[in-house]
Amino acid sequence: MSETKTGGTLTSYLSFRLGEEMFAADVSKVLEILEMRSITKVPRSPSYMRGVINLRGSVLPVLDTRIKFGMPATEDTVDTCIVVLNVIMEGEPLTLGALVDSVEEVLELTETDIEAPPTIGSKFNPEYMHGMVKMDDNFIMVLNVDKVFSTDELVMVAETADKARPAVEEVKE
Repeated sequence: MSETKTGGTLTSYLSFRLGEEMFAADVSKVLEILEMRSITKVPRSPSYMRGVINLRGSVLPVLDTRIKFGMPATEDTVDTCIVVLNVIMEGEPLTLGALVDSVEEVLELTETDIEAPPTIGSKFNPEYMHGMVKMDDNFIMVLNVDKVFSTDELVMVAETADKARPAVEEVKE
């Protein structure tokens, strides 16, 4: 974060695309961006959980953000990538991967650039959104990453990743 000439604080946001929609997440929540790779499916996991990957010896659950947001699943492309996020679950950090169609750019925004999310008419849960930013003729939905996944869902994802740990460790050897 840095100060602008008008005294507002600039915050960096990573913008990414899901279909025709643009989203942004606070870069302080983004640990890294990975190219698409083979994902191991985990039986009996939530529909939006694509599976797990081995990330430098750790099990990383990978969630299909399109399905989580009620969008249709799509084929992976050369632009599909995994945004590794650090979210807070019950006061504890949890690392997970969010599958996105493409990563666009880093935006520098002040709080005054971000408008309140619509209370009606949005196809996305307003609780997920910190707000919206108008850029050119498009809107970018600024996500509240910690709220995108409810506590119950994150507990389920963490438990699924724990169950998958032995299988991923076998692949590592």
